[in-house]
Amino acid sequence: MKDKLERWLGTVFGLIFVALSLVVAVETTLRKLFNVSLQGADELGGYALAVGATIAFSLALLGRAHIRVDVLHERLPKPAQVVLNWLSALSLAGFAALMAYLGWFAIQDSRSYQSVAQTPWATPLVYPQTAWLVGLILFGALAVGIALVATWQLMTGRSDALNAMLHPRSTREELKEELDDLQERSGLHPATAAPAIPRSESHAGVA
Repeated sequence: MKDKLERWLGTVFGLIFVALSLVVAVETTLRKLFNVSLQGADELGGYALAVGATIAFSLALLGRAHIRVDVLHERLPKPAQVVLNWLSALSLAGFAALMAYLGWFAIQDSRSYQSVAQTPWATPLVYPQTAWLVGLILFGALAVGIALVATWQLMTGRSDALNAMLHPRSTREELKEELDDLQERSGLHPATAAPAIPRSESHAGVA
């Protein structure tokens, strides 16, 4: 389920920016050859960045790629690591929920004031903001869901499962992911693609 959701979100993210690149290409061609402008490429770029960012939030959450300062994390006893991992899930869920909550009020303001973009298209802001809010709600729902699962695991004593789900990604994990991707694309065996990492190597600062 997680892999399917990641693949779906990644596809949507990619399609947004492929479409934007086509618009920019058409805009550039029209300007160079016919001295005509669509007058909306910059505006669409802003919308793509805003919506794409919310999708990236969810992708980073599912891939444990949000930045965490974990200088001391690996040196702490396991119970302390479990608590810190659980707190990281709770804090991110609270932040994601707050973003979605404030995004809702931003749309209500745009609707009340009938706000439009300060561009030749004068696009009603409620439309792109709605797509932006959908991305924030998805991110918030995923973050809250993960926090609830982590809380349940903590209460039922499943500390190993909690750590496996939320532990900061190590350099070894990141390399394995890259090698697996390389194997899938080229058919190479991971063992022949790169040297092994010593077990004593420090962990990366992401979760």
